[in-house]
Amino acid sequence: MAWLPLESNPEVMNKYLYNLGMPEKFQLVDVYGLDPDLLATVPQPVLAVLLLFPCSDKYDEHKTKQEAEIAKKGQVISDKVFYVKQIVTNACGTIALVHSVANNLEKIELKDGHLKQFLDTAKTLTPEERGEILEKAEGIINAHKEVALEGQTEAPEPNEPVNYHFVAFVQKDGHLYELDGRKSFPVNHGSTSEDSFLQDAAKICKEYMARDPDELHFTVVALTAA
Repeated sequence: MAWLPLESNPEVMNKYLYNLGMPEKFQLVDVYGLDPDLLATVPQPVLAVLLLFPCSDKYDEHKTKQEAEIAKKGQVISDKVFYVKQIVTNACGTIALVHSVANNLEKIELKDGHLKQFLDTAKTLTPEERGEILEKAEGIINAHKEVALEGQTEAPEPNEPVNYHFVAFVQKDGHLYELDGRKSFPVNHGSTSEDSFLQDAAKICKEYMARDPDELHFTVVALTAA
């Protein structure tokens, strides 16, 4: 099963999340660059950062190496981190948005709707089980389909391979987590704070870019509170 890919377009993503019950005092905005001057223009507080990047052999190599290192050394993951395993092709945009909102529910009071319903059901499930119920969550699927057709670029067919992938970064219990539904688990990137979260997430985004220096197609958006 495959969904239409979601465009990294804050306007489209905001419409999607508002349709799913996120209050309009929160919004996704473009991050125009990762140097301190441009990061300073992003409205604060920043609750989550989403990175869209090209899927390449370098991503796969790093993923395999990183997972092996973490499996060997171990890592601390807060039990408050909400993580969904990606089962559906092209669902990475939706999963990154779900990760961004679900890990900020102490700030974002969701209205009754499809996302709240999904999160309430998924609360006690494993990441794999969450992925499976997302695959069948018709309200979310239909809202995804609707906005995926509204981007500025023409939507490809659902089964057409799309070589881009979304990951989300969130701050939980003073730690920076990378939530990538294709990885075996969340990745703890060390300590952070509400004040330094955007700068710390930007460092990890820069590492993605440095691993694939010939690629130019990276985009970053931030979930902020107005």
